[in-house]
Amino acid sequence: MELDPDREILPLIGSKEGVMHVSMTFLNPGDAVLLPNPGYPTYRAVCKLLQAEVLEYELDEQNGWQPDFEALEKMDLSRVKLMWVNYPHMPTGAPAQKSTFEKLVDFGRRHGIVVCNDNPYSFILNNHPLSILSVPGAKDCCLELNSLSKSHNMPGWRIGMLAGNPEFVSWVVRLKSNVDSGQFLPMQLAAVKALQSERSWYKELNRRYSSRRVLIEELMCSLHCTFDAGQEGIFLWGRIPDDYTDAAELCDELLYKARVFVAPGFIFGSKGNRYIRISLCSPEEQIREARRRVCNYLHKQKCSSAGKPVLTS
Repeated sequence: MELDPDREILPLIGSKEGVMHVSMTFLNPGDAVLLPNPGYPTYRAVCKLLQAEVLEYELDEQNGWQPDFEALEKMDLSRVKLMWVNYPHMPTGAPAQKSTFEKLVDFGRRHGIVVCNDNPYSFILNNHPLSILSVPGAKDCCLELNSLSKSHNMPGWRIGMLAGNPEFVSWVVRLKSNVDSGQFLPMQLAAVKALQSERSWYKELNRRYSSRRVLIEELMCSLHCTFDAGQEGIFLWGRIPDDYTDAAELCDELLYKARVFVAPGFIFGSKGNRYIRISLCSPEEQIREARRRVCNYLHKQKCSSAGKPVLTS
């Protein structure tokens, strides 16, 4: 895949602002936007700010959290100007699939819809990063966001980028130039150095995340949550046991009884009601402490139910 740095790439002050700038560029009040459920809450918030109509497309675990294109084709797409996708997916960790990207490119081209892949997790626990722009014809209808916050441990530096269709990029530049004057140049130069990192950097990064991931998988198992071991990115997404009403019940129990916070899946949409998300960003010591607290609480619960004396550690 080749990109023209002068026409097909735009530096951003973090990729999050790109969600707003892309939306402002392509949407007028009353236009419709396709958003994933579950998905990144900022997409919906931006639509509300711009008075755009949200059309959800549902993602299911049984389908690997990939779009259902048959269902998409049955929707009223007459006012849809923009579609947000996010692979590797947040919050489910579903990997990017070339077949999905090929279908998205075909879908966008046929319906005249701009498809934007929000792609900040591509290098995390992933040996084969994939861009939607690598698909033939993608530049006809696609844009992609990326960021150094996760891949290079640079949150707060606010270094992101937009890439894709050169005409689309030029339109975003026209809007962005009325909002800011670009990121501080030394930050951009530091980003260049970061992007020149040896492959060993990514190996060490993923070694650390893998080590944390093992501990969080153990925590998920202790809660009897099920999860896909092939997830990518900086979170682990798990389905809660059937004896809980919803994720909020389990999360409240852990917070108030074990003093451990995990994110309830419903904050990412209704399709997350029976899921929780745990971050891999905490140091191992904190993860071990969280696991200890949860296991201690579960042990107390088990002993209490059996009428046995409780032993604390």
